[in-house]
Amino acid sequence: MRKLVLVLALAAAVGATGAVSTAATGRQAHTGATAAPLSQSLAAARLATAKYATDLNRAKADGYGIITQMIPDMGWHYMNPKIAGFDVTKPAILVYLKHGKTWQLGALEWVFTQKPKTPPLPGAKYGGFGAACHYKDGTFVPEAAQANCPATSPQSGAAFNFWHPNLVTMHVWLWYPNPSGIYSGTNPLVTPFNKG
Repeated sequence: MRKLVLVLALAAAVGATGAVSTAATGRQAHTGATAAPLSQSLAAARLATAKYATDLNRAKADGYGIITQMIPDMGWHYMNPKIAGFDVTKPAILVYLKHGKTWQLGALEWVFTQKPKTPPLPGAKYGGFGAACHYKDGTFVPEAAQANCPATSPQSGAAFNFWHPNLVTMHVWLWYPNPSGIYSGTNPLVTPFNKG
């Protein structure tokens, strides 16, 4: 049942691209031309996620669970399956960097089943994540259909968690500088954390 809930939550999170909450103004702004300026949206996102900046345990307590271990030049991904739609103050995924026992939030991420017709944030750029089977420890295996997912992770033996189809991703490097740009999927300054 938990697997079904996770799959349904991910589908809800990636399927909606509705309204953007602009916490700074207390109103809803629909994506596109009427959206708040980027600086205002980023300020709202930063205020909303400050509690997670160096506190992975707080993120976990608030419902974020591991979905990938370290992806080189990107980070460890933690998803909250209860977050649906696009709200700049509630990212579906938090991307962390790890050095020893220290965790630091690097980027926020949203996923979509297709590229939004109107960018949810001004100037948004997108990446992608192929269809994959995810396991409880954050390992994953590319696989085109859930029926083909091994029951346990081939890398670690961890139990199956959920599967997703091809996704369009949008990273926002809000908590760690990225010379490749705020929306880049990867960050060359994260390379030192690749083994952390």
